[in-house]
Order: sequence, then structure tokens, then C-alpha cells
Amino acid sequence: MTTKQRHLWLLAIAQTLAMAPWFSASAVLPQLTEEWSLSTGAGSWLTMSVQLGFVVGAVISAMLNLPDRFTASRVFAWSALAAAAGTAAIPLLETGPLGAMALRFVTGASLAGVYPPGMKLVATWTKEDRGLGIGLLVGALTLGSALPHLLNAVPVGPFAGMPPWRPTLLIAAGSAGIASLLGFFALRSGPHLSATAPFDWRFIGKAFSHRPTRLANGGYLGHMWELYAMWTWVPLYLLKSFEAAGPGVGGAGVARLAGFGVVAVGAVGAVVAGIMADRLGRTRVTIASLAISGVCAAVAGFFYDSPGLLTVLCLVWGFAVVADSAQFSAAVSELTDSRYVGTALTLQTAAGFLLTLVTIRLVPAIGGLFGWKHVFLLLVPGPVLGIVSMLRLRRDPAATAMAGGRK
Repeated sequence: MTTKQRHLWLLAIAQTLAMAPWFSASAVLPQLTEEWSLSTGAGSWLTMSVQLGFVVGAVISAMLNLPDRFTASRVFAWSALAAAAGTAAIPLLETGPLGAMALRFVTGASLAGVYPPGMKLVATWTKEDRGLGIGLLVGALTLGSALPHLLNAVPVGPFAGMPPWRPTLLIAAGSAGIASLLGFFALRSGPHLSATAPFDWRFIGKAFSHRPTRLANGGYLGHMWELYAMWTWVPLYLLKSFEAAGPGVGGAGVARLAGFGVVAVGAVGAVVAGIMADRLGRTRVTIASLAISGVCAAVAGFFYDSPGLLTVLCLVWGFAVVADSAQFSAAVSELTDSRYVGTALTLQTAAGFLLTLVTIRLVPAIGGLFGWKHVFLLLVPGPVLGIVSMLRLRRDPAATAMAGGRK
């Protein structure tokens, strides 16, 4: 194994472990709802507070150019450690719902120092194969985000006898703690590291005024309108479908395993799409992924009464919904000023995660008013607008900077 391959795999492992806290509370939402008597809105805020924390952390990081002024691996390590502490504090301190929301905000703000610096580290190790490199990282993020669903479905080791939601949060926190150690002692920047950038708050305006970068971000925003609402609510949607069909199709444990599979399969999608994008072009792959995931969102309701078929459809959806994610980031890293790649990626993720607050809150609200069966029609406009943005980017002359000219 070459030095480059070893560092990319170490980074992927660290990213997987560091992202476990993200959906740790969402995965155990049914148990928390029962124990804390949560309303639908309060349950949504357990995920939304993470997203909001991420946005605040990312904006502060971008304003100060942190990913480009400090060693990315150290930023990653300290941030993963903070995410671990914020997650562990919920079960250890018995915080209750309000304290949990505050700590979830802290966790989200901390993870803003994990994901964008991780992408910058990948960019320092890759050039012609950057789509695959960032795809590997997004695959790791996806697998890490799915882990709490697996932990919730299969109690592990000495935690098996504890009340059901606490082990999930404690193990997720421990996972992020291990990622922090890897950040301190194993992760390193590669040979394509740009010179340390001077502080320049004006770069925020430049990132949004540069048309090719803006179009790549437009595709990303369409993708994010769909992604986190899908990841947050499809596991619960599957649980409702299995429960409505009765005990003959399997219980809550089977539904939770299905929820894990739907999120986890996206890790494969991200890597496969990365390979294809480096060979065929960023815009081709992102448009195809957006089209497939948009169709899945549109037709999911027609399979609600058949949980087996719904699971198969959601597995396809889970594969496609995140397959394009890395390619929007790779595109921005290729189109923007190389000195401020970390800041540009942080701005991109901040805008995207801010948008996720809308759909994460709207899905359960509309489901409560009109029923859950066709609730995911709400997500379809995101892929449609994302496709329009990527078609426009494909026609822009600057698109030849992506994937070695394979736009």
C-alpha cells in the first residue's frame, strides 16, 4: 500500500468514527420520545439542533478562514474530541430534552471542524482522482452517520442491559474519541497542500460571486434539500410501514436494521460515483444521481403498504441520494481559489446544512397533518433544481477545470 493510499484509508476510518455522533439522537428518537414525552416538534429539534450547530460552527470557521490558517488534522482532532464530549454528556449527565438539544448544538458546531477539514485533507492527497478521494470520505461520513441505527438495532457488549438509548450515545461518543486520537497521531496533509492562506474575510463574498462555484453550490443545495430529511425520517418511515403491516413482516428490530441499511448503502454509492465522476465527469454523475433520488422520493408513497418493496426502493434511494455529494465538493475544490479551498468547502457545507433545517422540520409537520404516506413528495423540488444548476454549469467554459477536463 502506498503512502497516499494508507493516509486516505486512515482518513476514511477517522471520518467514519468521528461522524457517529451525528445521528446518535435521531436513531433513538422513538425511545427518547417515549421516555421524555417529546412532541413531534421537539423530536425534530434533536436533529435540527445538530444542523444549526454545524451551520454556526461552519460560518465562524469560514469567517476566520480556520481550515486554511491552521493544520487541518489538528482542527479535525480537537473538533472530534469536542463532539465526543457533547454526545457522552447527554446520558452521563441525564440532561433531559432541553439540555440534550443544547449539547446536540455543541456536537454539530464541533463536527463543522471535522467534515470540511477532512475534505481539505483529501484534496492535499489527490488531484486527477479527487472525485474518488472525496467520494471515499463522503462514504465514510455516510457509514458513520448510519452506525447509530445499527447500534440501536443490535445492543452490544456490557451496554446490552442498559435502557435502550444510552448505549447508542455512549458508543457513538467513544467512536468520536478514537477518531480524535487518529487526528492527533496519524492524519497528515499530502503533497498538494497549498501555502497557508492569509486571513481574508472578503473571500466569503468572492466564493458566492464566482459563477462556476455558485452553480456547483446550487447543485449542492438542491441535493441537501433532500439528503438530510431523507436520512432523518426514512428510518422512521420504514418503522411506521412495518408496524402498519403487522407482525408478519418482522418487528421493530427488522425495521431498524432496514433503516441502517438505507443510510449505510450510501457509502457504496459515494465511492462508486467518485470513480465514475473521475472518468465520465462531475456533471454527468451528479445529474444522474439527482434524477434517480428524485424519482425515489416521488414514488416512495406508493410502496408504503408493502414494507419489503419499500425497503428495496429505499435502498436504491439511499445509494443514489448521497452518491453525488462528494462531486459537488470536488467541483468546488477545482473551481475556486486553491489557497482558500478549506474556506470554500466550509461555506458550501454551511449553506447546505442551513437549508436542511427547512425540510427536516417540514417532513414531520406535513406527515402529522396529512399522513406520512406521500410526505416525501416535498423533497422532489430539490433534485429538480439541482439538475438545472448542474446543466448550466456543464455549459460554462470554466467547467473544463473539473475532473481533468471531463466536465
